[in-house]
Amino acid sequence: MTDLESRPTKRSIPVPNQNLESKPFWDAAKDGRFLIKRCSACDKPHWYPRTMCPFCASTDTEWVESKGEGVIYAFSVMRRGTAPYAIGYVTLDEGVSLLTNFIDYDLDALEIGQRVRLKWSPTGQSNPPVFTFAPV
Repeated sequence: MTDLESRPTKRSIPVPNQNLESKPFWDAAKDGRFLIKRCSACDKPHWYPRTMCPFCASTDTEWVESKGEGVIYAFSVMRRGTAPYAIGYVTLDEGVSLLTNFIDYDLDALEIGQRVRLKWSPTGQSNPPVFTFAPV
């Protein structure tokens, strides 16, 4: 058996850090809902979830549900370590971009602009959002 054949085929997704500001996001994630923040003052959505709007500094923000669909903005394939994997940025249809892991895909098939959709990746302690190919 070669070194490559003995490697696991899946990489475990680490448990994300959580804090009081992101608690509503993680509570919704347990129910399979993906929330982003929107500023009520300037009406712009933003990611990562935080109380103060990064565009106008207003603290008048609210949680809104996202469909969890978008396109790959950038990605990087890692072929070292325990198992090959890919991470990258997804720009959601709502306009925000987030760093994420890609799962259940062919590494060589990833493309900039490709449609992806949210898929939850339960870790036992959390339910981090990851993305996979969206049906066309």
